[in-house]
Amino acid sequence: MNRRAFLQTAGTAGLATGLAPTAAPAYIPEHNWEKYDWGDGPEVKDRLYQGPFPQYAPGPVVPDSDVVMVTTPSKDIVLNYGLGLVIYVSGDLGPPRLPGESLEKSIEDLIKIPFTQKIYIRPNWREVQKQPGKLDLPDWWQITFALAKQYNKRVGFRIMLENPDFAEPGMPEFLMEKVPYLKLKGEWKRNSSETRYQKEHKMPQYEHPAYQAAFRELNELLAAEFNGHPQVEYADTVMYGFWGEGHTWPYEGNAFPSNVVAEQTWMKMLETQLELWTKTPLVTNTEPDFSLVGNADLLDRTIRTHNWIRTDTIFIENTQIEALSNRPAWTAAICEVGMTTGDAKRVDVDEGVTYNEKITSHVLDVGANYWSVWNWHNIAAAHVMSYYEKYPEPIDYIARHIGYRVYPSFIWAFNREGAPGLVVGLANKGAAGVPGVLRLTVFSDDGKVNVSGCVDAGYPKPTGIRQAMLMLPPGTKWEGLKLKAELEVKGALHPMNWACQQKTNADGSLTLRHNVRG
Repeated sequence: MNRRAFLQTAGTAGLATGLAPTAAPAYIPEHNWEKYDWGDGPEVKDRLYQGPFPQYAPGPVVPDSDVVMVTTPSKDIVLNYGLGLVIYVSGDLGPPRLPGESLEKSIEDLIKIPFTQKIYIRPNWREVQKQPGKLDLPDWWQITFALAKQYNKRVGFRIMLENPDFAEPGMPEFLMEKVPYLKLKGEWKRNSSETRYQKEHKMPQYEHPAYQAAFRELNELLAAEFNGHPQVEYADTVMYGFWGEGHTWPYEGNAFPSNVVAEQTWMKMLETQLELWTKTPLVTNTEPDFSLVGNADLLDRTIRTHNWIRTDTIFIENTQIEALSNRPAWTAAICEVGMTTGDAKRVDVDEGVTYNEKITSHVLDVGANYWSVWNWHNIAAAHVMSYYEKYPEPIDYIARHIGYRVYPSFIWAFNREGAPGLVVGLANKGAAGVPGVLRLTVFSDDGKVNVSGCVDAGYPKPTGIRQAMLMLPPGTKWEGLKLKAELEVKGALHPMNWACQQKTNADGSLTLRHNVRG
């Protein structure tokens, strides 16, 4: 998008109409993320002992322990919560409406693409609510959720408050006479027939009491239905300006009385979302603060509340690359990257590498959990497949390395003063840390053994082995027990499939057995 570099400001102004006269949080400028103090990670309940594990005197923790079982990393796509390739059913222009084809078929063709695991939709506010007190979800939203259930794929979404590629205003009609729109300063120069270059761009008076009340109601309605919904993967936080990305580039400044009012307004709106979305991760854009509305403050608050981050393109500002690359290990990252079709005129091969691959390969470089699969402003399954059928290897590679890929690399057995125990050495062959807290459970089918606990948030990371000890009931024989993992995010437990070549059970667990020579 060629947005200009980040600008800093120290502007001051009075409080916005309708905002509580409380002390504003300290302004947070851009900063390096590496070694930055992000505070404590998510709570680790039932923390397992994670070392050190000396085997010999004078202080043996795991006396005479032996490696009794190993597993090796899977080479397949692994289906888990918190990672995956994301197919776009709708972007800035809505869902695909292809000549001679029903909307249901166009959406189903996208959702059933086999190398994608998640789905994303991005409607405008006025498309999901037409009257106060009630959601009016569009037909394509409902079609998407029905097909997502059929194909066992979860959905992420964003509600766009304003969209420069949509001819109508973003606000629902019932707000239009209550909340004024304010014209932006500057112009968007481009010779094009696209809506974004024809439209007179305005932003609503976000701080207006009627707008704030309606925004809260929108989130109350959405959260009542989708907070913790079994089909919902994540929900994007709503941000200022175009597409909800946190900017109105290339226009000057913002649509607020002052930058301080802008910062306070958006922090209040984020707090509303944090209050209501208690189970589903919220995902905040890493957008630099071009429009001076407090984006760095929102990002900081997002991470400190153990939510997630995203970028809406990988090839843009340095600061976004810094944030994604050095985020806390427990924070998932979503990367949106548009693709060309397989049209020979668009592929642009240079030294055997397509333009798409030049961009998408960097998704793994920043350790992303999710990567978008979409044709920018040209959404259709045929367009995705026209490229994939010619160049499948780069996409397949990302699908098999994206996010976390955890497996019990080593399992040690020991006996200490008559008490049997296991040490599980966890490895991660993915690009990212674990986006939450990993819970381990050793259990028997008859329920007589059920020992559980958690490793530290974000572990195991993509390098090294994270060891954790589970003590078993006296007299227990470890062979034949099962080891399972679950991912805890915002208090919700999600079953996890081990990313190993060894056979796992239907519930994703691994049956423990002696598979190495003594």
